[in-house]
Amino acid sequence: MRTGVWLIGARGSVAATSVIGALALRAGLTDPTGCVTELPELHSPEIPGLGDLVFGGHDISSNPLAKKADTLAAAGIVPGWLVRALSEELSAVEKELRPVPEAGNQAATADLIGADLIDFQRRNDLDRVVVINVSTTEAVPEPHPAHADLGALEAELATSRTLLPPSSLFAYAAFRAGCPYVDFTPSTGARLPALDQLARRQRLPYSGHDGKTGETLVKSVLAPMFAMRNLRVRTWSGINLLGGGDGANLAEPAANAAKTASKQRVLAETLGYVPQGTTRIDYLEDIGDFKTAWDLVTFEGFLGVPMRMEFTWHGCDSALAAPLVLDLARLTAAAHRAGRSGPLSELAFFFKDPFGSEPHALADQWRVLRGFVAGLGAGDQV
Repeated sequence: MRTGVWLIGARGSVAATSVIGALALRAGLTDPTGCVTELPELHSPEIPGLGDLVFGGHDISSNPLAKKADTLAAAGIVPGWLVRALSEELSAVEKELRPVPEAGNQAATADLIGADLIDFQRRNDLDRVVVINVSTTEAVPEPHPAHADLGALEAELATSRTLLPPSSLFAYAAFRAGCPYVDFTPSTGARLPALDQLARRQRLPYSGHDGKTGETLVKSVLAPMFAMRNLRVRTWSGINLLGGGDGANLAEPAANAAKTASKQRVLAETLGYVPQGTTRIDYLEDIGDFKTAWDLVTFEGFLGVPMRMEFTWHGCDSALAAPLVLDLARLTAAAHRAGRSGPLSELAFFFKDPFGSEPHALADQWRVLRGFVAGLGAGDQV
């Protein structure tokens, strides 16, 4: 089951950490800590092995992958000795990275993107290619009538350079090239109705949005606790401090708004109401790829007694995200092999703002995920 993993934003921190991690696991140089698909409960012969993954990707940056790996090592995100041990393997992946194509309109650009995907699959004799967006967060696009209908969308793309945001243009190109698509960011991606129509026509699965790696992961565990104990949450506010390229991008108001909306959804869906409070993301250049989140929760107990809790999460964004990227590549490839098409709501376990509305509690999402893996190989699933 040779599986291509085509990374959008392939020279960024999350992509580079994912590649280094997969190469290290293949070489037996590290343990699969953080890889959910390596847990005994999720073992399945239908899921491609880590050694079956072949990497390529697009990026607007021309910074060599090896240099990015050195930067990650200097920041303490990956071990320096590991980067040195994998120098030849990283050079091989470098040959599979391409600049983002540009053409006179988005239809032509999509054709060029698709040609890169098809060439990658043929040259490497791959059974399938999963496209994963790990690029920077986009602003929410302006609505357009063509977003709702595939025929109208394709007609407009032939003359437009801006109709689709980049994440959606890559999803469109991926589907046309026969590739499943995963959006690990809160960007629009395949969420447009016209793109859902295309995915179903092509019999392709897709999943997203916004990988659940830190503060929201904790929320998805704690919020059900309050709901099940019938404790009324009065306020829930969080402050997130983040450096690195993602933090710099989120300093832009439009991108910041898209990210914070994604982070807040779990509370309303789990509690059944929206407590007072907001989530704030602030950029601190000095902390680099590490992030800190501080949350304050006030709640009401029996007889109206006011109480509170606080928690702090400090983690490395890329090291938290990379194993999930590998998990999603493997699970989405398995879903494609099983004949699935349309949104993979069973992969909600991995996302802040997943497709589908239920469930949102992490334990419930885990049970759904286990059922999904157990059913692989049984043909088209519900």
